[in-house]
Amino acid sequence: MNQSHFLKSIFKSENFNSKELELILMQFEEVEFNKNEYLIEKGKVANYYFFLETGFLRSFTIDIEGNDVTTKFFSKNDIVIDWHSYFLKKPCKESIQALTKGNCWKISFNNFMKLFSIEAFREVGRTRLINNYFELKNHSISIIADQAKDRYLHLLKEKPSIIQNIPLKYIATYLGVTDTSLSRIRKEITL
Repeated sequence: MNQSHFLKSIFKSENFNSKELELILMQFEEVEFNKNEYLIEKGKVANYYFFLETGFLRSFTIDIEGNDVTTKFFSKNDIVIDWHSYFLKKPCKESIQALTKGNCWKISFNNFMKLFSIEAFREVGRTRLINNYFELKNHSISIIADQAKDRYLHLLKEKPSIIQNIPLKYIATYLGVTDTSLSRIRKEITL
């Protein structure tokens, strides 16, 4: 898919005049990535955010016991960002790693700021930020208040492509369960 087609699906032409849309599209650069490659690394400042066109990514951190814990999955059309690092220029507390080969479109902070004068662009960003916050908040509450089986069923319903394309060990840590528990849950559901 070419740049204008993919990015125009994100920045819909009915929200922008042609000059605004052209300015927006000029600020993005295509990035291809390979499996296991990092787009954002813990301890570094995130200077870009990305719109994911193809492939799957995950954010993760290492807990106090040294375990790798997945905090979020990213799939087609998702914004891939460490909000805190990108906007406040603080080191990232987690890494974002490719789980498959794919491509995305990146924008630097400076180029992003050039677009901030466009009201519709600000609205797209505000909407995505709010949606991201609610997704994170719902997941945090679910880890505390819901049964593991219900968390799995919710993920299966909301993001079936994650279940189909992501290794179970990452899904298990995201759901807050062991690999063995996740296998048991999956067997119960298929019975």
